[in-house]
Amino acid sequence: MGDDISSGSFTREQRQRYREKVRRCLDVFERMLAEHKFDFDEPLTGLEIELNLVDRDWQPDMANARVLAAIADPAYQTELGQYNIELNVPPGPLTGDSLLDLEKMLRDSMNHAEAMANQSGSEIISIGILPTLRPEHFHHDWMSANPRYAALSDAIFAQRREDLELDITGVESLKMFADTIAPESACTSVQLHLQVSPEDFAATWNAAQALAGPQLALGANSPFLFGRRLWAETRTELFLQATDTRSPELRNQGVRPPVFFGERWITSIFDLFEENVRYFPALLPETTDEEPEAVLAAGQAPRLQELRLHNGTVYRWNRPVYDVVDGVPHLRVENRVLPAGPTVVDVLANAAFYYGAVRMLAAEDRPVWTKMSFDAAKANFDEGARLGIDAIFYWPGFGEVSWDELILRHLLPLAEQGLERWGVGATTRDRYLGIVEERCKLRRNGSWWQSETVGRLEATGMTRDRALTEMLRLYSIGMHSNEPVHTWDLP
Repeated sequence: MGDDISSGSFTREQRQRYREKVRRCLDVFERMLAEHKFDFDEPLTGLEIELNLVDRDWQPDMANARVLAAIADPAYQTELGQYNIELNVPPGPLTGDSLLDLEKMLRDSMNHAEAMANQSGSEIISIGILPTLRPEHFHHDWMSANPRYAALSDAIFAQRREDLELDITGVESLKMFADTIAPESACTSVQLHLQVSPEDFAATWNAAQALAGPQLALGANSPFLFGRRLWAETRTELFLQATDTRSPELRNQGVRPPVFFGERWITSIFDLFEENVRYFPALLPETTDEEPEAVLAAGQAPRLQELRLHNGTVYRWNRPVYDVVDGVPHLRVENRVLPAGPTVVDVLANAAFYYGAVRMLAAEDRPVWTKMSFDAAKANFDEGARLGIDAIFYWPGFGEVSWDELILRHLLPLAEQGLERWGVGATTRDRYLGIVEERCKLRRNGSWWQSETVGRLEATGMTRDRALTEMLRLYSIGMHSNEPVHTWDLP
């Protein structure tokens, strides 16, 4: 959810001052792109994993304060809901067998966190949407104790001036209203960061946008929401609707939502920040004392906090990031497409596929975005989210093609070449891309396993609620095994 804030309410004068400061920051950022040196000696990757807490009955456990105190590791932080926590992984290189080392580190860290959570009666689940979550779980105190979350919820409803409407039709349908942003807390994701140079940012972002649909078909893991089977990756549509600041009339006018795929290929990172400032009103208009022009004139890198804070409330599926570490600025593409889970090894297989494929797609002489409309990329994104393993994409040179054929014939070989160019060792490439290959050949992902398992349990006479609870219990066993989801048994 981004940086913390100190206040939950803002005056009209504060909003006006913030708008002026954001525009100043944007002007300074434009100058920096033209004149300033950005850190890019060694491209680094980073990872964030959002997680759920459940009790011994597999229901959401509003206990993140207690669990985080027990874990006592600053890498674990709160998220929006009290049943959510987030693991932040320090940035590191891709070279050699570093992904294998990362797998071990993640398993050790999460096993320790799980042990600490278990001592107080909680269990940690890595999944796109917690299948036992129900609207009644939000009738009591559900939001984490952070002023940012309450301020964000207040800001969204201040702009809407009416309750949120959730209206999702997939295999089954869900229609309901919510008077808080509580449903957004159901969306738990994996966020992949890739540090890039200013010169390479546009190509990398465009490539990531083109890749988003195949990513969803490959990694979907969120088929159930509030007891209904909806999309293969329901999380993407839920996130859009649960944070929507627009009334129906504004939607009809074409006003852009905060959860934004985008509407065009870009030529510079500046295009995205300029769009943010032009199209999106401030949700958290808190200003700092920094004078960005003076800091830049002194030869230092300004934090541009107002621009960063504003960027943090525009939820692009591939978000541009400007940050300063040890006084040196850098740029990142934050890929927010993927759900959490099912296992650590599945998460890293998804990451390896993304990092390898995006490297090669960005470097092509005639890149894919010069041969495909942006609307086609958005249609692929929606298709991957809705249908998962049944998705059919448009791709230049292939026309209409199934997701598994596109990945096996085209994107997986690109990912292999890309990882090799990153300097990733052969053993590491084989481990993670081999998982991607088998997932494609068997046409199985986390969403498929969840849906098939619930269907089989219901066929034995279980109610939907019992079937979802039992599925989550079996899911937990598979998650802890760290065996790829395509190998999991069905009941």
